[in-house]
Amino acid sequence: MPAGDPQRTWFPQMIRRLRSEWHAEMPMAMLVDLRDTLDEMLHQIRRLGNIQTPIITCRKCGRTGHAAEPQVSVRAMILALARFEIAPKEQVKALEKAWAKYREEHELDLEGKPRGISIHNRKAD
Repeated sequence: MPAGDPQRTWFPQMIRRLRSEWHAEMPMAMLVDLRDTLDEMLHQIRRLGNIQTPIITCRKCGRTGHAAEPQVSVRAMILALARFEIAPKEQVKALEKAWAKYREEHELDLEGKPRGISIHNRKAD
């Protein structure tokens, strides 16, 4: 397994997909759909590659176990647009602000789903 894979979130095929499908006029609902696609790709890549999360130790109780699997949030996807030079930083900053406003107005979680209804059964924000 290549170094860094246990903690890796952005694989090359995901970046290619983001680069090919994202566009500046994309409505927020389509942005959430793209996030869903990229998150599913991440889990499929990790599953097919048998990539386990790193082993961590709890500071409170001392137990060790696998860390939670990485997720692709809408904000992480937006920030990836700048990180991988898909969109200019100014455009990404404006999109990040628009997403925060949209998320608050529609009471959405980090994945763009209604709060409390996460596909990964995580606690609401």
